[in-house]
Amino acid sequence: MAELTPEANRAARAILRWSVRDLAENAGIAFSTVHRFESTGTATASTKEKIKAAFAAHDVEITNGDYTGARLRLHKTAD
Repeated sequence: MAELTPEANRAARAILRWSVRDLAENAGIAFSTVHRFESTGTATASTKEKIKAAFAAHDVEITNGDYTGARLRLHKTAD
């Protein structure tokens, strides 16, 4: 998975329609930690992994194409 940035974090939350509080609860971290990360870009590697795991559990992945972002993973169905 790509590097988590504040911009990608906000994009992933938007896909899931999660508030900062929703992300904090799903990642098992404090609301203030998510808020600080989105405001300053400061977070430990452990915190970023918890956030990415929360998104991944809901089929959202962080991407790095031309720009950092997030996308919903689509599941292929059997024909």
